[in-house]
Amino acid sequence: MRSALFVPASRPERIPRALESGADVVIVDLEDAVAPADKNSARQAFAAFLRTHHGAKVAVRINGGDTPWFEDDLALVRQHGGLRALVLPKTESAYHVAAARFPSLPVWPLIESAIGLRALAEIARTEGVEHLSYGGLDLGVDLGLTPGSPAARRIVDAVRYDLLLHARAAGLPAPLETVCTEFNDADVVHQTARQARDMGFAGMLCIHPKQIAPAHAGFGHDPAEVDWARRVLAGAAEHGAGAFQLDGRMVDAPVIRRAQQIMARHGQTEQESA
Repeated sequence: MRSALFVPASRPERIPRALESGADVVIVDLEDAVAPADKNSARQAFAAFLRTHHGAKVAVRINGGDTPWFEDDLALVRQHGGLRALVLPKTESAYHVAAARFPSLPVWPLIESAIGLRALAEIARTEGVEHLSYGGLDLGVDLGLTPGSPAARRIVDAVRYDLLLHARAAGLPAPLETVCTEFNDADVVHQTARQARDMGFAGMLCIHPKQIAPAHAGFGHDPAEVDWARRVLAGAAEHGAGAFQLDGRMVDAPVIRRAQQIMARHGQTEQESA
């Protein structure tokens, strides 16, 4: 999953367009994208959309458990089966996940505080959790970071490491990168996605359809990488289980597994593009 696109629940007419945007997942947002005064009307608009669009595979981000809208959001989720996932903001414990979880509905916890970071190991291993991600803006505020500064970037890289480590240790798919606030500059989105890919992330949260194409390109593999992987696998087939040389470098089991990962992802991308 390379992209998960947010769309405000208060703008239900945008949901079909989001579903046609090419995003791998659409997340209908009842939280940050909706003003407090509009929470109830947004929930009602989303419920009306679900009643008239049976089978629309969308995820939903509900409001946090410490808000007055949490229980009503959960009631909406209970009434409408078939949602793709429940995105849980400001997750700080396994209890938060359990309180929001329904059978057969995956949960995507968003880590947005120091408390959530400390509880990451238990959150990742909680039943029902499917993907980990984080809210970079909220987390930065909670930690007192200066946005965009080199020092803040070092801290956020440490957060990414923790997400990657605990996702892997819990047997989860690779995590999702936080949103990029720039959407008019495709190069910035592509660079953000490529950095996250190189750090082991699977995809990213998106806030605008313009981000989808550069995000997918960033999480893909360049032709040179695909060509290298093909030649590695061809050499492995020729030499059997032993090590061999390619382009003046040794190729052994870990290198072959890396080539297999590239080709698996490349093959999946080709199928999705067909």
